Amino acid sequence: MRKEAMLWEKCEGDEIHCYLCAHHCIVPESGFGFCAVRQNIKGCLYTYTYGRAIADTVDPIEKKPFYHFLPGTYAYSIATAGCNFRCSFCQNWTISQLSVMGGKIEGYELLPEKIARNALEKSCRSISCTYTEPTIFFEYAYDVCRIAKDNGLYNTFVTNGFMTKKAIDVMAGYIDAANVDLKFFQNSSYEKICKGRLQPVLDSIQYMKDKGIWIEITTLVVPGVNDSDKELKDIAGFIAKIDKSIPWHISRFHPDYKDMELLPTSMLLLNRAFEIGKAAGLEYVYLGNVAQKTGTLCPGCGELLIKRAGFNAVCQPNFLKSGRCGSCGKSISGIWS
Repeated sequence: MRKEAMLWEKCEGDEIHCYLCAHHCIVPESGFGFCAVRQNIKGCLYTYTYGRAIADTVDPIEKKPFYHFLPGTYAYSIATAGCNFRCSFCQNWTISQLSVMGGKIEGYELLPEKIARNALEKSCRSISCTYTEPTIFFEYAYDVCRIAKDNGLYNTFVTNGFMTKKAIDVMAGYIDAANVDLKFFQNSSYEKICKGRLQPVLDSIQYMKDKGIWIEITTLVVPGVNDSDKELKDIAGFIAKIDKSIPWHISRFHPDYKDMELLPTSMLLLNRAFEIGKAAGLEYVYLGNVAQKTGTLCPGCGELLIKRAGFNAVCQPNFLKSGRCGSCGKSISGIWS
């Protein structure tokens, strides 16, 4: 479905400046932005992702991953085709990297009102814009989240963070939580592997935090790419500088897409990254795509507050009501009920 896009302005001549994401595309007449889903048609910018889902399903919130946001609940998860990154190791590349040039986009009609109804019928507490990059289906996500709020649902983004502050300003009243992929801490890696840049991602994390959005951060540790002690220390140090209570999910890499020659991340490397995070003062560090170190411990006394097995979460009695450790009374950062 074609719909007029948000967050753009006309330039001189027939060009349009799109300021939805940090690419800041200057789009010529009949041309598309880098995302390949927004087109300049006679001086107006249109999106082709509106109401055109490529996936919708019910997931445990822990799968996103969110460990400090409504644990044990379910999220109605949606996505459209496309992305504003070109990650060579993308594990959702079959939908994120679909060709959408020419105004054609894979998917099926699923309108925002139907998404909210589906979520309520399936006893979900939240709707998650996930799998591909929510920024590229911004108008769709905006209406979904707005209607979800009207129906008492929470909203989350699982995002690469490569968006503008103006986009965050628009969504801040509707998005309750975001899990941001902080893929590297070197701009050269972002440019080479993702066709993006580091600084806008760092700026988005800080700005979303400032706007009151609950933040969790995920880093997929790729052997030989972002696994040096220095890079992991830089990532952990950045997170700690913003807020030591931001959960850091250190995720295991599996070969995929264009990087099939790389090896899976070893447990030795994951455990080293875990220790680096703890040494930086981070209160909540988790390993992803493995069964170890997924429980939430009180940073005050070490009490196990949430035990996880796969995507199942079992909470300490009364913890979700109080948000405090049952042993020492320490307040545990997150959104619990």
